[in-house]
Amino acid sequence: MTEVSSVIAFAQAVLLLACAPLVTGVIRKMKAMMQHRVGPGVLQPYRDLAKLFRKGEVVSDSSSWLFRFIPYACASAMILLAFMIPSVYAEVFAPYGDLIALVYIFTLYRFAMVLGGLEGGSAFGGMGSSREMMMSVLIEPSLLLSIMAVAALTGGGTDISGIPSLLCAMGLSALGPTLILAAASFMITLVAENGRVPFDNPSTHLELTMVHEAMHLEYSGRGLALMEYASMLRLTLFMSMIGTLFFPWGIALTASPADLLGGLAAIAAKMLALAFVIALLESVKSKMRLFRIPNLLTVSFVLSLLAMISLYIL
Repeated sequence: MTEVSSVIAFAQAVLLLACAPLVTGVIRKMKAMMQHRVGPGVLQPYRDLAKLFRKGEVVSDSSSWLFRFIPYACASAMILLAFMIPSVYAEVFAPYGDLIALVYIFTLYRFAMVLGGLEGGSAFGGMGSSREMMMSVLIEPSLLLSIMAVAALTGGGTDISGIPSLLCAMGLSALGPTLILAAASFMITLVAENGRVPFDNPSTHLELTMVHEAMHLEYSGRGLALMEYASMLRLTLFMSMIGTLFFPWGIALTASPADLLGGLAAIAAKMLALAFVIALLESVKSKMRLFRIPNLLTVSFVLSLLAMISLYIL
């Protein structure tokens, strides 16, 4: 990688880090408009994070040093992934942008978040952690299989930087059953992994139905700000992966200004489209019963498995 490419790859990672609260704000605004509400502005998540960073922390007497450390671990894992996932430019800044490493850094984040829910000593935190682990049993295989199906389709191995360029080189011939099934599986995984409707409701604090939010209940101040920011960044990274690893057309393959402007416009349009889909889903669907969630996650796993099988059959 040349020096110019390194600078551009670093800049796109910083752009992802900066835009994560904005993506959440756009989804909330779209959702409010669909429900005929005014809703908060798209910049409200920035204000919320700034307010939380200024507040002091209240820590349970039953928690250990891990409770304070976990928000930093979660935020660090997501920041690391921001340097491993392309968005505007096909190259990434991280020297080891590997798909398998990417999946297990997501797993590290989930493990740390679950541990934080247990460390708080709250009954609701433990309940949310146990539900998260139940869901992760089916989320992780679906996530790994859907990504590996795309990697096998391109034949470029597990290098993240190679997948967008190889899919673009294949052209519209890549839009076959393998890519479509893998993308459908990954979309279900995106919704489940980020605790969105119908798997969880990110805007509720009803104790008996919470999954993701229950693990944040005992955090406050800077710790809560880091956990919230890590969640926003995780959603942004998943949306960026849909737009660059599954449908990369429009991404900048060279460092020319025209290509970079086209790549920026393409990823912005894809993110807006995905934000609309998520907002629409949350406006027309309600949260599923907890014991029906594994059925939908099984559908995601079957779709990813069919994507891999179809690659070798067709």
